[in-house]
Amino acid sequence: MKFSVKQTIHSDDIATLEHAMKTVDADAKVRVDIATHTVDVDSWLMPEEFIVAFVDEDYDVRIVEA
Repeated sequence: MKFSVKQTIHSDDIATLEHAMKTVDADAKVRVDIATHTVDVDSWLMPEEFIVAFVDEDYDVRIVEA
């Protein structure tokens, strides 16, 4: 699944985003792309379940690909 982050992602944000996604699914594979402001998450869970983790970290996102 892919999420589009509405604000700019900085290199400092990568660890925060990865940690936030792993609080939802510890086995998730997470890839943050700073250039495109996207976060790819490989997980068996539903994308909506990850939205809460983004919101908890003050990121405004939308689901691009489920």
